[in-house]
Amino acid sequence: MARPKVPLLSVERIADAALELVDSGEPFGVNALARKLGVTASSLYNHVDGREGIIELMRGRFAVDAGAQLQHGTWDEVIAETLRAQRRMYARHPNLVPLIVGKTITDPFVIASYDRLATTLLEAGFPDDEVLGVIAIIDAFAIGMGLDLASPEEVWQPQGETVTLGRLLAEAPHGDERSDRAFELGLELLLDSLRLRLARHRGD
Repeated sequence: MARPKVPLLSVERIADAALELVDSGEPFGVNALARKLGVTASSLYNHVDGREGIIELMRGRFAVDAGAQLQHGTWDEVIAETLRAQRRMYARHPNLVPLIVGKTITDPFVIASYDRLATTLLEAGFPDDEVLGVIAIIDAFAIGMGLDLASPEEVWQPQGETVTLGRLLAEAPHGDERSDRAFELGLELLLDSLRLRLARHRGD
């Protein structure tokens, strides 16, 4: 039998199909992915290191698609643009979050992004023993606000009388506008607190 002109499988095709499978809400696994691609599960192992390897492929794939990170600028500009990109990324793939948070990060592109962020924070004046903590806080904020952007149009719907919540909901925006406002407020609070901490480290 003649060999196909285009390979049936590639790392990129596997990553894209895996993301589509996860985004659909269907159960994720090697066998399910093989069925989606129309191949045997064993053939996937010629390209990826099992389920864990596929998850890491998806992490790298959606990080690249998100545009990752501002390469130049002040430390707070880098954080702001990184958070905006990550928020959009998580909002597009909310079903992937439970998979990647339980998996050690090894993808080279993602590691390089974290390395640039760590270097930026260190050069700004944050001490070594706080840089990883700041990065963890940035990650948590990005994931949380990404899931918030992917949440329903109406997040709260009281079924009875409330003291304050009902009035605030009636006066507040909904959907993406509500989430955008919450994100910008949270970003401002986060950056303000980091600026204050950095000033203390510098002795300003």
